[in-house]
Amino acid sequence: MGPKARWILNICEMLPIVHAMKQIVLSLVAALVLGIASTAAEAACYADYKAKRDNPLKLHYGVMQLRGECSKQAARAEVSQRLNSNGWILLNVLSVFDDGGLGQRKDSAGQFFLRF
Repeated sequence: MGPKARWILNICEMLPIVHAMKQIVLSLVAALVLGIASTAAEAACYADYKAKRDNPLKLHYGVMQLRGECSKQAARAEVSQRLNSNGWILLNVLSVFDDGGLGQRKDSAGQFFLRF
């Protein structure tokens, strides 16, 4: 009997090794997917906006971290809803940005920096 025939007959001995290798590969793939997902989740999105309150008229500029989609259109809905629940009316969403834009807006937003 040749070496090829012996290998085919002994394939059952290799099944535990193949199973262990499959488990290792699946674990590595799962870890990679979770790592990519957590990196995407860490990418924060912010919006800067102008809002008002009537009687007496008060205006403010603020910065808010967004929980939903990072687009100006989605920010309008989210910022408006959160401001309305605190007695403010959204006038305008100026921009959406990531962590890199926070520092330059902190002083301008003052007490309304990440308040809502």
